[in-house]
Amino acid sequence: MSSVTPVITAADLGAALDAGSDVVVLEVRRDPATIPGAANPPLADAPAPGHIPGAHAVDFAELVGPRTETSGNGPLPEEEQVRELVQRWGISDSSLVVVYSADTPSSASRAWWVLRWAGLADVRYLDGGVHAWRASGRELTDIRPATGGGTATVRLGALPTLDADSAAALARDGHLLDARGAAAYAGSADQPTSGHIPGAYSLPGTDNLRDGYLADDDTLKTLYAPYLTGAPIGSYCGGGVAATLDVLALSKLGIPAALYPGSWSQWSSDPSRPIATGSERG
Repeated sequence: MSSVTPVITAADLGAALDAGSDVVVLEVRRDPATIPGAANPPLADAPAPGHIPGAHAVDFAELVGPRTETSGNGPLPEEEQVRELVQRWGISDSSLVVVYSADTPSSASRAWWVLRWAGLADVRYLDGGVHAWRASGRELTDIRPATGGGTATVRLGALPTLDADSAAALARDGHLLDARGAAAYAGSADQPTSGHIPGAYSLPGTDNLRDGYLADDDTLKTLYAPYLTGAPIGSYCGGGVAATLDVLALSKLGIPAALYPGSWSQWSSDPSRPIATGSERG
């Protein structure tokens, strides 16, 4: 895990832009039809028209790789896919890359995670997103920046990941966190493939948020205290999106955590994998 802080405030972003620093801003939007409401609450206010000056428009789907019957809903992008995005957005190895979402915090945290996993050195999540930008007294614009010219090195695998087998092992021997809502974790008798990975703990990704902002460090330390035993930590959710809020929050505390990108959508695609139900870990 990089020693660079994963989070930036609106004030610090504004100062970097005012200073003419090498900053690349990415505004991530996701089709609401693909966002389960319980796992992805909206930001503090409905997004206003416009975007942060200099922000490139990013379709969340651009950060998702090719799906297969066994990949889960949010497979990781391929190397050439990321390289083309980096080139389009004008990212160099020295760039500060700032991601935010006008839709949901987890869309931005997933973008943060993917770009860090792809080897970019300095990627930050804008705390509070566009709401924080406006609350700091800054204006929005409808002008998009020029594209092209990006030369940053892409090396996939810079952050730790889990597959189904290693997620199952971590649930037994470490701390595997389920970032979905409590109802999804418990499962339903009407849905035979619902429930959770046996041994996983329920810790919704939304617990990291307070009115669209990440909770302060003391609150996060209290939230994660039961899992800070020195054993490895990992997180999953429905499709590898909401779980990135757990990874982001832990990274903010200086604690590395692995992501299971396939998450429940991949786990439950194989009927031979065990499923636990109810509020207990199983």
